[in-house]
Amino acid sequence: MRMSKGFALIVSGPSGSGKDTILRTLFEQHPEIRFSISTVTRPRRGDPKEDEKYTFVSRDRFEKMIENGELLEYNEYLENYYGTPKKPIDDAIKNGDVIILEIDVNGAANVRKNMPQIKSVFIMPPSMEVLEDRLSGRGTEAADTVKKRLDQAKAEIARRDEYDYIVVNDVLETAVDELYNIISNQIKNS
Repeated sequence: MRMSKGFALIVSGPSGSGKDTILRTLFEQHPEIRFSISTVTRPRRGDPKEDEKYTFVSRDRFEKMIENGELLEYNEYLENYYGTPKKPIDDAIKNGDVIILEIDVNGAANVRKNMPQIKSVFIMPPSMEVLEDRLSGRGTEAADTVKKRLDQAKAEIARRDEYDYIVVNDVLETAVDELYNIISNQIKNS
């Protein structure tokens, strides 16, 4: 999916909305689409696939990246920093690639300030009950952390109208197709 000029697309959604599964499936079906690797300070959860999604750094290193202007956006979530390095995004766009930034609603708002032309997609869970089941079913976090994530999810969902597109993740294949159609339409219009 190489074009004369590439573009970046923001994908956000609350924890447990299924955005990771949607994106993993999209990348399996369309390996030409690139993924922006975030830089984070949170501890690893033990999943080896985390290295495909995150670069883990110390809090001190992250703060140096902020000072040096190396981040397109960054945010603190549940006492950890999450950020998007600028250089890979700039390189992908220059190379004519499609690159997806999976970032939270605050990060998305910050990116839109720096890149007003960027399009964005919000991934919605089918219901709050399904979201709670997904978060509780992970078994990786304490009940108080699940509650914090649910509270955060409600706040993020309240901001869904800031996005250009909303995809409800009720049926995985349908959600993946909807996201790919959004990307295809952006390619046609660029």
